[in-house]
Amino acid sequence: MDRRDFLKNSASAALTGAAMTIPGIGAIGAQKPGEEEKIPSDGIAHRLKYNKNGKIKIVQFTDTHYVSGDPDSERALKTVMQTLDAEMPDFVIHTGDIVFGKPAGQSAKEILQPLVDRRIPFAVAMGNHDSDFDLSRTEMFKVLRSIPGNVNTVDDDGISGCSNDIITISGSKGVDRILYLFDSGNRAEVGGVSGWGYVHQDQVAWYKNHSREFTKANGGKPVPSVAFFHIPVPEYNEALRDPSKVLMGNIGEEPCSPSVNSGLYLAMREMGDVQAIVTGHDHNDDFVMKWRDFFFIYGRFSGCDTVYNDLKPNGARVFEFKEGDDGFRTWVRLYGGKIEQDLYLYPGMKNLTSPRE
Repeated sequence: MDRRDFLKNSASAALTGAAMTIPGIGAIGAQKPGEEEKIPSDGIAHRLKYNKNGKIKIVQFTDTHYVSGDPDSERALKTVMQTLDAEMPDFVIHTGDIVFGKPAGQSAKEILQPLVDRRIPFAVAMGNHDSDFDLSRTEMFKVLRSIPGNVNTVDDDGISGCSNDIITISGSKGVDRILYLFDSGNRAEVGGVSGWGYVHQDQVAWYKNHSREFTKANGGKPVPSVAFFHIPVPEYNEALRDPSKVLMGNIGEEPCSPSVNSGLYLAMREMGDVQAIVTGHDHNDDFVMKWRDFFFIYGRFSGCDTVYNDLKPNGARVFEFKEGDDGFRTWVRLYGGKIEQDLYLYPGMKNLTSPRE
């Protein structure tokens, strides 16, 4: 059964789950009545700072596909808890498909509760399935924002999607790393061409405007950046076909990219700041690929058996950034504790294992 057939058949089955009690999880963190939504005037959702050792660690979860009450979701929850306890990250980014059934709001709260319990701040970049069930995309985003520790901003820019945000990382000399989050949508049809969702032109313009301002504030030098979203851009497919690419990790399926190309990758190359795109969506892929001095990265599938997954065991991807370093480390932590793909990536590297001179 291919990806599309599996998702079509299993989505309806996941609408309701068998009884499963998870201790300590209930209704949490709703916005207080009458409380104003705070909108950052500069567009920055959250400001992170390097620790006393000049480092910061971020865990990426993706495609947890959690369903409240479904025993097939148990290992996804255990993976989240195990990863957080092993890595003790400073921040978490979930790149979507958080849930895979009703009740969507409660499912989201349960799978993200381990972050609340450990007081770890987090942001989400919504996936295509996050609005497939009993909540609209806007309603789901409101639930996610109500969870303690979430730093996503209120959807006020008038642009497509619900989770377009900016996270900055600062050191002693100010901002030296930026993380862009995009909502890549659900499905789309453009000019009679249907396919997966994509980052729209107004989102691309939003990114370019902010990138331009950060570059200006940095004396005309682009600030090293990484972009996180759910559905991979078409360049993932193009790069895979090019013999000049360098790759490490697992390729278990062809990237399910949009049928149209909105020019996001081109915009990033033009602005000169984004070094890597990090996505989810394709459960059987977890590779790091270098192509034309740019990195295309998949997170590790973090879900369980509510959805197809041939790449076992599940896990998460970890990123470590260091103050003043335009490179970064990344690795995959598997359920059970094994580490794979421990890499240091930097501009101009010849292959994925070459040390920096």
